[in-house]
This record gives sequence, structure tokens and C-alpha cells, in this order.
Amino acid sequence: MAWQIAFLIGSDPVRFRLLMIPSMIEKFAYVSAVAVLYGRAGISSADAMTAPPDLLLGILFVAAFARTPKSGQ
Repeated sequence: MAWQIAFLIGSDPVRFRLLMIPSMIEKFAYVSAVAVLYGRAGISSADAMTAPPDLLLGILFVAAFARTPKSGQ
């Protein structure tokens, strides 16, 4: 739940630019864990469908990080 509060980056992306890095790590780590579990038949395909939205958000964080100017510029 704490990360959901941290995702309020949209309110001031320049100020919270560096917070995008752990946000990306969190999203991609979750997607990786789900992929491994699904690959080992540890979860069902229905459970694995929770990963695509997080993958999309992770990609969007990468794009936002690349497009957001560093603070002070």
C-alpha cells in the first residue's frame, strides 16, 4: 500500500523523478516473479494475468523517467 502512495509521482514528476527508479524496480520485480511462478506451474494463467498491467506501468515509468527533466534544469 505504501507504494501506491509513492505512485502519486504524477503530482510533480520533476521533484519525484528519482523515486521513479525504485518504482520501476518494484514493477519489473513483480512481473519477473509472476513469470517465474507461471513458468514453473506455480500459479494459474488467471493469476498470471495480474502481471501485464504492472509491466505496462513499468514501461511507462521508464518512458516518464527518460522524458522528465532533471530538477534544476
